[in-house]
Amino acid sequence: MKLFIRSVVAVVVAAAAMLVSLTWRDTADAHAPTVLGPGLITVTVDVHFSKFSISTLHVHRGTTVRFLINNTDPIHHEFIVGDAAVHRAHELGTEATHPPIPGEVSVGPESVGETFLRFNSPGRVLFACHLPGHFKYGMKGWVVVS
Repeated sequence: MKLFIRSVVAVVVAAAAMLVSLTWRDTADAHAPTVLGPGLITVTVDVHFSKFSISTLHVHRGTTVRFLINNTDPIHHEFIVGDAAVHRAHELGTEATHPPIPGEVSVGPESVGETFLRFNSPGRVLFACHLPGHFKYGMKGWVVVS
């Protein structure tokens, strides 16, 4: 009888350990970011109260992202995504609007802007609004390319 009880306890302990392991793995997977691409994808970024609706976007290398910037604010914003040189130029620049250059778009009050950019190299790429005070207020985020 003791052998039977020990066997039942061992099976119950093993089953409980397996269940805890599966639950932990499912929880970990639930927090893993969704990686988009490759190919052409569309991402809508809402702007509300001078904040972007996303702070991090994960894409596969070789993904072209069509960014739709939906500005719900009553003021102008811009969406600049690119390397450090691009951001330095915009930090110092005084352009009120941006010509159609990949990764750059000016968005008027309560309107939608569009830009495209292809991500070919792994790493992090900054996106931001460099209008006076907006970057310091927190209008920035990252595209993580894997």
